Amino acid sequence: MAVEFVGIDPDTDRDHCPTVWADGEAQEVLFQGWKPTPATQAQCEQTSPANGRVPDSEAIVRIPARMIPMIREACDAVERAQLR
Repeated sequence: MAVEFVGIDPDTDRDHCPTVWADGEAQEVLFQGWKPTPATQAQCEQTSPANGRVPDSEAIVRIPARMIPMIREACDAVERAQLR
C-alpha cells in the first residue's frame, strides 16, 4: 500500500490531529478525525440512505473545514495515480 501523507490540521495541538493521506495504489483518500458526538452520529444516521445506521465496518469522522485544501490535494494525488 502506497500511502502518502498529505497534511495535518494546521491548528492541531499534536495530541488531537485530524490528518489526511492519499493512497494512489488503492485509489482512496484516508482521514483521521474526531469521533462525532452521539447526537451528531444520530443525525447522520437519520439522513443516511443505508438503512439509517452506519455499518460496524465504517465510521463517521469530523474534519475541520480549514483542511479542505489538504483534502483537495489528497484527491488530486489519487487522480494522478489513476493516470499512471
